[in-house]
Amino acid sequence: MKILPVIALITLTLLFCSCNTEKEKGAGNAAMVPVSAGSGPVSFIDDDGRTIVVDKPAKRIISLYSAHTENIFWLGAGASVIGGHKTCTWPPEAAPLAVYDYTGDPEYVIAGEPDLVLTAPRISRAHADYLSALEKAGIRVVSLYTDVFDDFDEYIRRLALLCGVDASGRLAEFHGRLEAIRAKTAAIPESARKRAFFEAAENHLRTVVPGSFPALAIEFAGAVNAVVNAEPVYKGSSMASFGLERVMEIAGNIDVYIAQSGAMNRTVSVESIKARPGYGAIKAVNDGRVYIIDERLISSPTSRFLDGIEKLAGFIYPEPQWEP
Repeated sequence: MKILPVIALITLTLLFCSCNTEKEKGAGNAAMVPVSAGSGPVSFIDDDGRTIVVDKPAKRIISLYSAHTENIFWLGAGASVIGGHKTCTWPPEAAPLAVYDYTGDPEYVIAGEPDLVLTAPRISRAHADYLSALEKAGIRVVSLYTDVFDDFDEYIRRLALLCGVDASGRLAEFHGRLEAIRAKTAAIPESARKRAFFEAAENHLRTVVPGSFPALAIEFAGAVNAVVNAEPVYKGSSMASFGLERVMEIAGNIDVYIAQSGAMNRTVSVESIKARPGYGAIKAVNDGRVYIIDERLISSPTSRFLDGIEKLAGFIYPEPQWEP
């Protein structure tokens, strides 16, 4: 055996192990693992533990999670999407697509003859029988998700791989725009930085953990998270139960109170927050600095996260440069 091939093999093995070790420190999303070099098929472990071998791009995709749909269109592969869940309404081109519901009859999906159904772990856990029926019918099911910003690029690359497109250009645009936003907010003096509380859900007054999309959005927007060392409600969760008592403990330090609205926090409004018992003690409530933001802009792994950061910055620092 020649020395150079052996060295190459050892190097690849070490790189592979290093990647896996780093991922184990994160939220559990599996690293993409090359099966063969060049133009041959590649594989990765999806977020439900399946080994996915990609030898050709999917041409008929049904997306059961709105972020997947949005990102596929962003990547320029929207023509491959033939349907989605009722929540798949962005971009506008996605709204007229056929609607499929994972709480309904899987035969409707089977009749659509997709070559790929995209889901997410929370859907898989709640509707395992539905997805199992699709797999038994010979339909490929792939589960992808991340709520950790550091895993965003990898998630997008896996999605692009399934669609047969190159994600590098879009990701370069995304990070270029993010750096432009951060350059603006970096100019804010430390003494002028506002302290923000982020409400993920009114139930148990949940906030978010470090590294999550909303927590980093606060940082990228030039503010300081009023909550320190929030513990996740369960291992791998982006949300932390905080509670009214602990909010009251930091009430005087909350310059801005931001709550997301959407599936996780359906009935929230500025008026309802102000009316909550004890909330009159919160500095932001007294100062009229309570804001609502769409959770899809701030908590979903899509390119519109950048819009969410800019919107957040406009709430926290209402200056002309942040106006739409």
